[in-house]
Amino acid sequence: MNEMEKNNKTFEDIKHIDEDGAEFWYARELMIVLEYNKWENFEKVINKAKDACKNSDISVLEHFPDVRKMVQIGSGAYREQIDYKLTRYACYLIAQNGDSRKKVIALAQTYFAVQTRKQEISEKEYSMLTEDERRFYQRDLTRRGNYLLNQAAKNAGVKNFDKFHNSGYKGLYNGETADDIARRKGLRYREDILDNMCSEELAANLFRITQTESKLKKDNICSEKEANKTHYKIGRNIREVIAKNGGTMPEDLPTPQKSLKQLEKEKQKSLKNI
Repeated sequence: MNEMEKNNKTFEDIKHIDEDGAEFWYARELMIVLEYNKWENFEKVINKAKDACKNSDISVLEHFPDVRKMVQIGSGAYREQIDYKLTRYACYLIAQNGDSRKKVIALAQTYFAVQTRKQEISEKEYSMLTEDERRFYQRDLTRRGNYLLNQAAKNAGVKNFDKFHNSGYKGLYNGETADDIARRKGLRYREDILDNMCSEELAANLFRITQTESKLKKDNICSEKEANKTHYKIGRNIREVIAKNGGTMPEDLPTPQKSLKQLEKEKQKSLKNI
C-alpha cells in the first residue's frame, strides 16, 4: 500500500455517519491524522478555517458545530472537552489552512477537495448527471475559478498571463503548454482546450486553479517570477498525487468527441426546433 492509499484509508476510517446518513469527522481525530500534537495549535487552524468559511458567506455553525464530551483525566475524574463535528467542506478548509510543510496536508487537500468542489449540488445529484452534464458543470467551475486566479495573479504582479497559465499546464502535463495540449487533442486554432476535456481532466485542472489562487494569496506572493514558479509547482504536485493514487495522467485521459461549445450549439438548435 503506497502513502496516498494509506492516508486515504485513514481519512476514510475516521469518517462517521450520523442518524440522517450524513458524513462527518471529529476534529480531535482529524488532528491526529494531520500530525498535530497539541489541540491548542490545531484549534488555531480550525479558527482560520472558520474565518474562511465566514468570508465565503457560508454558515460556520452548519459546518463547524461544536460538541462537548466528558473525558476521564489522570486522576480518574472527568472533565468536559470541546470537539467539533466537521463536514467534508470544513475538513477541506482546515487542510487549506494547515501547515503546508506537512506532506499529509497536501494529501488531505486532495482527499477532501473532490466533493467540496461539488458543493453547489448534492453528491447524489452530481452522481446522476451524465458525463456531458458533468463536463458542463466542471467547466463552469473552472471558468469562475480562472477569474479568481487571474485576479490573484494580477495582484501578485503577473503581466504575461499566457506564460503564467502555461506554467501551471507545464507542471500538470509534464512540460506541455496550452498549445501543446491543443495539438495533441487535434484542436483547431484558438479552440478552447478546457471545452475539450472530460470531467476527470477538468476536475484536475480545477484543483490546479483553486490551489494556485489560494497559494498566491496565502503566501502573499508579489512577483511575476514567483507566481509562475508557484503555478508550476502546484501543477506538478497535483500530477505527483495522481501518480501516487494510481490515477490516469491528464494527457492520457480521452478527449471527448464533441466540444462543449459544439454540444451547446446542438442544444440551442434542438430547442429552436421544438
